[in-house]
Amino acid sequence: MVQKTPESIPSRCPVLWPLFTLLAVAAATLLVGWTVDQTLQRVAARHPDVPVWPLLRRCRVPLQLVVSTGLLLGLRPLERLLDLHGDTLRHGLLLVLIASLGWLTVRVVAAGIEAGFRRYETTAGDPARVQRVRTQVGMLRRVVSAVIAVVTVAVMLLTFAAMRAIGASLLASAGLLTVVAGIAAQSTLGNFFAGLQIAFGDTVRIGDTVVVEGQQGTVEEITLAYLVVRLWDYRRLILPVSYFVSRPFENWTRKHPGLLAWVVLHLDHTTPVDQLRAALHEQLRATPLWDGDEWSLVVTDTTPTTLVVRAAMTARTTDDAAALRFAVREHLIAYLRDEHPYALPRVRTGEAR
Repeated sequence: MVQKTPESIPSRCPVLWPLFTLLAVAAATLLVGWTVDQTLQRVAARHPDVPVWPLLRRCRVPLQLVVSTGLLLGLRPLERLLDLHGDTLRHGLLLVLIASLGWLTVRVVAAGIEAGFRRYETTAGDPARVQRVRTQVGMLRRVVSAVIAVVTVAVMLLTFAAMRAIGASLLASAGLLTVVAGIAAQSTLGNFFAGLQIAFGDTVRIGDTVVVEGQQGTVEEITLAYLVVRLWDYRRLILPVSYFVSRPFENWTRKHPGLLAWVVLHLDHTTPVDQLRAALHEQLRATPLWDGDEWSLVVTDTTPTTLVVRAAMTARTTDDAAALRFAVREHLIAYLRDEHPYALPRVRTGEAR
């Protein structure tokens, strides 16, 4: 009778332990994500004046990916379950771990930058300064994210043996590659540095009212490559950021978010300008669109048939300025129609007496 050695006895449940390990990894991943999320939620509720805690809750998915990949690398249940030999699977998991770490770093850094800006926004009293800082923060977040992404990709490439072997030759040809890449990406690099110049040079900011290519709009987004201007009819004008460095453009709100609204009327020479000026002042005092700073009504020109009257008044924002301009024009025309109809322009056909 032949006795079986322990090595020859087949395992009764060869997949039981790897499956149990996979379930434990999944449970640990979910538990870590839930615990961190609940902790951040409670801390945010206790400290509502600190904006960083709710922003850090966006890091839950990359954090769970880091935890799960790290446990899979350490416990190696997939190799036992699939009966794989070699480093292919471990190398793939290592690449995923490095990528998820880079993703988590981007989220954490972005949360810190955004939290700092929100705290500054609540304490700053100058809206123009807030717009400038918002533009700089957005550009800084994109630059930091790009740097982290490049570093992450570089670390992933260094995990390949072939990349380490040819490192010396790559360094030897780095000068030539730099020249070639600079020529090929001249436009991209120009836009990149132009974006940094715009962000920290304070020439144009998010929320500014600008006139570009003969069209008025509001700056909606600034990136390292392009700038988006929202026009009055909700169309988007997309221009490279280098445009705002190399060409002239109008910025109506660079120093102050408010704007001077104006209305031009062509009236008869018999118009009572003083009474019209008083009617304008009365309307401005009654409307919340006027910021109470400046206003005027003057005769700017004359023609053989009309007087050219200009009414000017300030508003807090460009939207208020547009609404105030429409309201003032309508009110002044209605006032002249009801109180002084002879002041409206007429075509004279009779002889003068």
